[in-house]
Amino acid sequence: MHMYRSTELRTAVHYSPLSIMSQITDFLYLGSLRMAMDEEILKAKGITHIINATMDESPKYKISIKCMRVKVNDDPECNIGRHFDNVADKIEEVNKKSGRVLVHCVAGVSRSSTLVIAYLMKYQKMNLKDAYTMVKEKRALINPNRGFWLHLIDYERKLFGKTTVNMKDTKY
Repeated sequence: MHMYRSTELRTAVHYSPLSIMSQITDFLYLGSLRMAMDEEILKAKGITHIINATMDESPKYKISIKCMRVKVNDDPECNIGRHFDNVADKIEEVNKKSGRVLVHCVAGVSRSSTLVIAYLMKYQKMNLKDAYTMVKEKRALINPNRGFWLHLIDYERKLFGKTTVNMKDTKY
């Protein structure tokens, strides 16, 4: 039997990292498309808003959930940085209204984690290194692609005038 952190919700009979909705803060969750489609889980967690960071439309829900769609490809060439302020502002708006928000992409690994990290930098005043570490501790499988990392580094520099992360070229 597997042990689960209290901030994670197991939704499948067999363990899969994609079947977990990870709680990042008291109102902010990170997960996969599978989680976003599970109305029972959304209702149980009190999710009031969803930020969909995929190329697909949000599902139509029978329960009351407000959706924001951010069309983003999981491609290092995609300019995800142009969405940072808009998404962070929306997450903070949900927070101020005592709502709960799920940010998801297909797997909850790259796009959605990048957007959550950007939110933490802007509104929780966390530097990039600390924001990444916090999210990684709550959802171990996150892995922003190289291009998204570069956008996060630029965003940190914009917010704080310096950066805590440097990219190094590696050869495989």
